[in-house]
Amino acid sequence: MRRLLAVLLTAALFWPLSAPLAVQPGEMLEDPALEARARDISKGIRCLVCQNQDIDSSNADLARDLRVLIRERLVEGDSDEQVESYLVERYGDYVLLKPPFKASTYLLWVGPFVILLVGALGVAAYLRRSSTAPTGVAAAQPLSESERRKVQQILSQREES
Repeated sequence: MRRLLAVLLTAALFWPLSAPLAVQPGEMLEDPALEARARDISKGIRCLVCQNQDIDSSNADLARDLRVLIRERLVEGDSDEQVESYLVERYGDYVLLKPPFKASTYLLWVGPFVILLVGALGVAAYLRRSSTAPTGVAAAQPLSESERRKVQQILSQREES
């Protein structure tokens, strides 16, 4: 148990340090200003393999290729916006972790809220229906005279047996 706890504690301590290790030393630029710009751009670009991770913290080969491409474009003199637009031109808006709000991405931005609203309306309709619906047990009605005689007959037969 102690060994497991030690492993979990070590993993928890070093996990935040693992993301920066995705960028290999050979990829880094010698100019610290350009490297900082490359890192900033990389943190906003989606890894197309991992999908929910930026390329700065991804170990996928495509993420490495994109990091190298970004650094090459920066060395050539492109601005941050030019690098991002180049990537969007090549891979579409999906490559951005925060895609722009435009006609082709409305569903991406509004979709989760629509799904949440439809779900909430469904739950509300279900609750309303279940609170007004009968519980399945009919309300107790007094017995008719014939039913009383039948019950008395059954009870008297049981007592005799």
